[in-house]
Amino acid sequence: MPELSFLMEWLSFGVRWLHVITAIAWIGSSFYFIALDLGLRPSTDRRQGVTGEEWQVHGGGFYFVQKYAIAPARMPHDLTWFKWESYSTWLSGAALMAVVYWAGSELYLIDAAKVEFAPWQAIAVSAVSLTIGWIVYDRLCKSGLAARPTLLMVLLFGLLVVMGWGYNQIFTGRAMMIHLGAFTATIMTANVFFIIMPNQRIVVADLQAGRAPEAKYGKIAKLRSTHNNYLTLPVVFLMLSNHYPLAFASTYNWLIAALVFLMGVTIRHFFNTHHAGKGNLWWTWAVTAALFVAIVALSSIGPDHGDLEEAEARAFTASEARFAEAQGFEDTTDIVLGRCSMCHAREPGWPGIHTAPKGILLETPQEVAANARLIWLQAGRTTAMPPANITWMEPEERAQIDAWFRAASS
Repeated sequence: MPELSFLMEWLSFGVRWLHVITAIAWIGSSFYFIALDLGLRPSTDRRQGVTGEEWQVHGGGFYFVQKYAIAPARMPHDLTWFKWESYSTWLSGAALMAVVYWAGSELYLIDAAKVEFAPWQAIAVSAVSLTIGWIVYDRLCKSGLAARPTLLMVLLFGLLVVMGWGYNQIFTGRAMMIHLGAFTATIMTANVFFIIMPNQRIVVADLQAGRAPEAKYGKIAKLRSTHNNYLTLPVVFLMLSNHYPLAFASTYNWLIAALVFLMGVTIRHFFNTHHAGKGNLWWTWAVTAALFVAIVALSSIGPDHGDLEEAEARAFTASEARFAEAQGFEDTTDIVLGRCSMCHAREPGWPGIHTAPKGILLETPQEVAANARLIWLQAGRTTAMPPANITWMEPEERAQIDAWFRAASS
C-alpha cells in the first residue's frame, strides 16, 4: 500500500505534467489563430478566393500568411491539421481525473455530508455528467440559435452556472471546480472532434472531388471555435483552483466559478477587439477588476464546517477505521494535532492564514484518519509539511507517521 501510494503520487505528477504541456499547445494554437484571423487585412494582390493576409515577424524570421474565404482552388499536399492539441489535452485530463478523483474518490470526490455515495456511484455520476454539457450545447447550436450568437452564449453561461451549483450539491468543493472545468473542456474538445474537424474534412473532400465547397461549413466551425476561445481562460482558472481553498472551499464557490466565466469573456473581448484593429476597450479591464473584487468578497464568506464537538463525536467510516485501529494512531494523532492543526483548523490560529490550506481539517482523530494518505505523503514520506518545518516536526515524529501508515496498509 505505501509503495502503491508512492507510485500513484508520481503517476499523478506525470499525468498532470502531460496535461499542462498539451494544454499549453492547445491554448497557444487557439489564441494564435484567433488573433491571426482577427488581424487579417484585405489582400493586396486581390488573388481569387483570398479574403485576408498578414505579415508577421517572429524569432528573426518574416512570415506571410493568407486566408481563403472557403478553401484554395487546389488542395495542397502538405496541409497541416490542428486537432491533436485538443484531443491530447482532453485525454490527459481524463486520465488525471481518473488517477486523482476516481482512484482517490473517498478523499477528493465524495463529501459524505452532502451525499453518501459509494465510490463506484460517485465515479459513475462524475463520468456521465461530463457528457451532458455537450449534448445540451450542441442541440442549442443546431436549434437556430447560431444566428443569435449573443443569446447562445448567455444560454451556455446559464448551463455552466447550473452545473456548477449542481456539482456543489453532491461533490466536494474541490471536485466541483475540477468537474466544472472538465465539463467545459469536454464541450470544447467535442466541438473540435464532432464539428470543426468533420466540417473541414467535407471541404477537403469537395475540393478533391472537384466540387465547390459550401461556405456554411466554415461558418459553423468558426462559431464553435469562437466559443472555445471565450471558454479557455475560465477553464485554466478552474484547473488551478484546487491549489487555492479560498476559491473551492468557500460557501459560494459555485458563484465564484460563474463570475470567473464572465471574467473570461471580458478579458477575451478586449484582446479580440484589439487584434481586430477596432481599438482598445479599456472599460473591460474595469469590469474584470470589479468581478475579481466580487470574487474576493465571496471567498471571505467561509463554509460552515460544523461544531468541533460534533465533528469529534462523528463515527469513523470503514476506511477511516482501518487507519484508526492501526498501531501508532494515537501517537500520530498527537503529532498532527501539535504540529499541523493550528493551520488545518476551522478557525486557523496561525497569523496570516484565514482558511485551512487546501481546505483540509486536522482537528479530530476522524479527520486525521480520513487524511491518512496525505499526512503520510506530506509529513511522513517527505518533508513538505509543515512549510519550512515552521512547527519543528522532529525526524522521530516523521518516522512515527511513516510507521503508522505502513502498519495500517500492511
